[in-house]
Amino acid sequence: MKSLLPSATSLSADSIEDEMAGIGFTSLLVRFGMAPLPVDTGWFALPLRLVVGFGFVQHGYAKLSRGPDGFIAILHAIGVPFADLLGWAAIIVEIVGGLLILAGALVPIAAVPMIAVLLVAIFTVHLPNGFSSIKLMSYDTSGAHFGQPGYETDLLYIAGLLALCLGGAGPLSVDGYLKRRPAKGANEHERI
Repeated sequence: MKSLLPSATSLSADSIEDEMAGIGFTSLLVRFGMAPLPVDTGWFALPLRLVVGFGFVQHGYAKLSRGPDGFIAILHAIGVPFADLLGWAAIIVEIVGGLLILAGALVPIAAVPMIAVLLVAIFTVHLPNGFSSIKLMSYDTSGAHFGQPGYETDLLYIAGLLALCLGGAGPLSVDGYLKRRPAKGANEHERI
């Protein structure tokens, strides 16, 4: 069978260098151009945890710093039952859940109430506004003016939380540390 590549005797030194450069580029493209990158796959969790955790803490802190009564009044206005209780619950879930995600601690447990808060936000506020979270309405000398946000960002947060639940919190996390640490009874059992 005839080779599709030219024989080594028909190649000049320059064309051999060109071939090698092409192979190097291809190797580089294969190595860094396709997922996963050549690093421990657990590291995907760190940027995800930082963005999702900080986002939740920031939203909870904003509600708290502006006065929880304003947020609770909005819940009353849109007809949420037990608005006082659920308003405080949302604030606590956002702050505590966000801190747990930042630390990578108890991620699946923290994710459940966080996803519940996001689903409530989607169905009570964002769904009528459509998918897009960025709706540029106009631009003038005072800057950009945007319309009501849709449910896109809520879905991104849910996807991030689910990815962390499925893939783990990563190596720089409380969950990762606890998984690497030997079980308390394991050493005693080995000594017997």
